[in-house]
Amino acid sequence: MNSTKETRLKKLPIGIQDFVDIRENEYHYIDKTEVIHSLVTCGKVFFLSRPRRFGKSLLCSTLGALWEGKRVLFSGLAIDSLDWHWNEHPVVRIDLNAGNYTNDTSELKELLYLSMNRTALHYGVELHAVSLGQRFFELLFALAGKTGKKVAVIIDEYDKPLLNSINNEALHEEFKGILKGFYGVLKSADPQLAFLFITGVTKFSQVSVFSDLNQLQDISLDPRFSDLCGFTQAEVERDFAELITRFSGEHSLKESEYLYQLKRFYNGYRFSQKEITVYNPFGLLNHFTNGQFESYWFSTGTPTFLIKLIEEQHIDILALEKMEVKSSEFADYRKDLMLAVPVLYQAGYLTIKEYDPVLKLFTLDYPNEEVRTSFAESLADKYAYAPEQTRTSLLVKFYRSLKAGNVDGFMETLVPFFAARAVLRNRSEKCARKSGCYCRSG
Repeated sequence: MNSTKETRLKKLPIGIQDFVDIRENEYHYIDKTEVIHSLVTCGKVFFLSRPRRFGKSLLCSTLGALWEGKRVLFSGLAIDSLDWHWNEHPVVRIDLNAGNYTNDTSELKELLYLSMNRTALHYGVELHAVSLGQRFFELLFALAGKTGKKVAVIIDEYDKPLLNSINNEALHEEFKGILKGFYGVLKSADPQLAFLFITGVTKFSQVSVFSDLNQLQDISLDPRFSDLCGFTQAEVERDFAELITRFSGEHSLKESEYLYQLKRFYNGYRFSQKEITVYNPFGLLNHFTNGQFESYWFSTGTPTFLIKLIEEQHIDILALEKMEVKSSEFADYRKDLMLAVPVLYQAGYLTIKEYDPVLKLFTLDYPNEEVRTSFAESLADKYAYAPEQTRTSLLVKFYRSLKAGNVDGFMETLVPFFAARAVLRNRSEKCARKSGCYCRSG
C-alpha cells in the first residue's frame, strides 16, 4: 500500500478511466486489487451491473492490465503480494460507452469493427471475415493460435446501444439483432477464453450473451464483490486523510463532523445483502477538488429512457422511499416488461437499505442527500406546476422557516407541493385500476 506521504503527492484521477495512465502518471488509485484477485481466481465468466460513473471502466482497464501481465504497474498494490501467475494473455477490450446510438446502427458497427481491427493490428494477426460475428470469432481463434495463450475478453457497457434506443422500437430491434450475433460468438469460442468480463447497467434477457453462456456468473448482488466499485468509508478515511483535514478546517468543522456530512451526502450505495455501503467515486473526487457539497454525479444527467419509464408506468414519484422489490426482479429485463423501480436501483437513483432473507425482498430508498435533494428538485421542475422563480422562492422560504422554527411559515410553503402531490396521487389511483401497473396508490 502507498504511504501517507506518497498519497499526498497523488493527483485526483477525475475523468481518467485508464489504469495504465493512472499508475504511470502517479494519479491517486484506491487499491481494489485484493477483491479483483478474488474475482479472477474464483471463476471465468462474469457479468457486473453498476450505475454510470461508478468505476466500471477503470475496473475493466485494471483487469486488462492484469491479464496482460503488466506486473510493474501493480507494484505496491495488494495483488503484488498475492498468488497470481502474471502470465501475459492476449486481451480484447470492447468499450461501447463512447457511442450515442440514437440514429442508426452504423456507429455501433463501426465501433465494433474498429475495436477488432485495432486488436488484430496490435497482436499482428490478419482478419478476413466480413460479418461482425465471424470476424470476432476469427479474432479470438487467431489470438489464441498465435500466442499459445487463451484470450481475456472485456466488454464495457455492453447494453448502452439497447438503452439508448429503448424509445425507438425499430432501432432497438436492429441493435438487439447485431449484439445477439456478436455476443453469441462467445459461447462457441469458450475453449479459447481465459476470462470474460461484461459490464452494463441492466441485464437484457433477450441478448444471447446471457442465454447462451450458461456458466455466466452475475456478481451484481454478490456480497463478495459489493465494494468492487465505489469507495468504502475505511478507504476514504485512509486514503484521503490530508484532504479530510484540510476541508474540515475550511468548513470550520471537527473532522468527525465533516466526515458525517461527507458520508450523508455521497455515501450510502449498497449493492448486496451485505451491510456495506460505498461512495460514488465521481461525486467524491469532484468534491475533493474544492470541498463544496455539490450534486456532481446527479448533474451529469438522467437517462431519457428512465424518465420515459417513470412516466409510462405512472410511478408515484413522491413515494419512492421504502420501495420493496423481490430479488427476482433484478435478474432479467425485457424491453416490454422493464419495471421502473428495479431500473431506478440499477441506475443509481435508489439503493438497497434492507434485505429480508426469508422473503428475498429488498427495501430500496435514496442512497444519500445528493440524490434525494437533486431528484426532488428535478421532479419539482416537472411536477410542481409553478414557474422556476416561484419554486426557488418557495424552497428558500421552506429552508428559512425550518431554520427559524417557524411552523406556520413552514406549513405555508408546503401547500404548492401538496397540490402537486394530489395531482400525482389522482393519476396513480387511476393507473392502479389498469392491469400491469407498477406504482403505489391509495
